[in-house]
Amino acid sequence: MGHKIKIQRVERGTTKSYYVNFPAALAEAARISKGEEMEWLLEDRDTFILRRLKPQKPLIKGKKP
Repeated sequence: MGHKIKIQRVERGTTKSYYVNFPAALAEAARISKGEEMEWLLEDRDTFILRRLKPQKPLIKGKKP
């Protein structure tokens, strides 16, 4: 199931930033917590991967992360 989002661009003087809003349903399903560090990977111009820096333990015993 996909979640549609819009990228926001904010310009403050000479600085510009782009923001991505992460849907709450997705964050809750992935058990993302406030302040958790992630990194973006660019696979190609159309594919962005968001990866957790510290993998969590699996929810089911015997499954590898």
